[in-house]
Amino acid sequence: MRLLHTSDWHLGQTLHQFERSHEHVAFLAWLLDTLEAEAVDALLIAGDVFDNANPSSQSQTQLYRFLTEARRRVPWLNIVIIAGNHDSPGRLEAPLPFLALLDAHVVGQTVRTAGEVDLERLLVPLKGQGGEVEAWCMAMPFLRPADVPRVEGAEDAYLAGIELLHRQVLDVALARRRPGQALVAMGHCHMTGGEVSVESERRIVVGGAEALSASLFDPAIAYVALGHLHLAQCIGKDPTRRYCGSPLPLSFSEIHYPHQVVLVDLDGESVASVRDVRVPRAVELLRVPARPASVDEALAALEALALPDGPEAGWPYLQVRVRLEQPEPGLRARVEAALAGKPVRLARIETTYARRADEAAAPALSVDELEALGPADFFQRLYAHRFGDAPPAELMGAFNDLLASPTSPAGAAPDA
Repeated sequence: MRLLHTSDWHLGQTLHQFERSHEHVAFLAWLLDTLEAEAVDALLIAGDVFDNANPSSQSQTQLYRFLTEARRRVPWLNIVIIAGNHDSPGRLEAPLPFLALLDAHVVGQTVRTAGEVDLERLLVPLKGQGGEVEAWCMAMPFLRPADVPRVEGAEDAYLAGIELLHRQVLDVALARRRPGQALVAMGHCHMTGGEVSVESERRIVVGGAEALSASLFDPAIAYVALGHLHLAQCIGKDPTRRYCGSPLPLSFSEIHYPHQVVLVDLDGESVASVRDVRVPRAVELLRVPARPASVDEALAALEALALPDGPEAGWPYLQVRVRLEQPEPGLRARVEAALAGKPVRLARIETTYARRADEAAAPALSVDELEALGPADFFQRLYAHRFGDAPPAELMGAFNDLLASPTSPAGAAPDA
């Protein structure tokens, strides 16, 4: 049996002000071709299908058209989807009657019957092309405190509940499977040792715990398909416990990530092989200069930028990296002038500030000292922190005029 592991599509995501439907359309078209060419038996989508809990109709249409076409092109395909922390469990599960016609199983959350978690709902049989069950998938969505069983007296009730739920589902799976049938697990979580993308991954700290132990997954489980971390990586250097990573770079910090899906071949109860398949990048992300540089150096690099022309939907996204010595109010206009006529989309200007080598860190303030500071004091401290000097008198005067303005919260007249 051949599995394809993917996750973190984030349909509907925007990169700064730019929507990315063109890239998602290209990825889904490539994925359809890959499913067919590789004769995949089961598609595992490990959460964060959508970028937010209220996806647009366009994003939902993309998903359901893809699933329909996938099933048409690969008629035997098993499809298992779990919700991630970005997804709305209820919205993801809403079309279950329709998805059942496609043999697509969606698990957005746990469901309780007579107060107990319905464990059977979290266990999905995976059938081969002959219609026989060849593996069992433990489909565990992103777990919120209400999703896990209560463990009385536990130091961390949430963590203990997650561990208990995993054990309970494993017990059911072990009792259900027959010799020669593999066990596969899906999860959307942060595992200990996982490397995060700080610009685009939402921290999921619940119950005081951010990362889960790899021991959560029993050795009897042949393969663990994880979602949430955008960088493709193995857990504990074990190629059978891994994040496949996101198919698109979701921020400029992910430019050099190996965006991919993972193909897994099962042989009976074990993994025979694991293969990474790179996803073609429909739109490039550029950082110019490669490291923050002075305004003049950055502008020169932009003016020298040579790019092939083409449809605007395929123009690269650009992050300009500038190191400042002092405020530059006209910086954006100068950057746009340097880019005039070039087939590129300016997504962000990243500014960093040079600090004097002899500058000492400002002493920490107590809560009482912070409360005693007025707006002008905050402004002066912020300016000094960024630029290593007191704000010019002209700038300070403009700030004070703004504070005194009737439209300013500080200068507004009290209610009558």
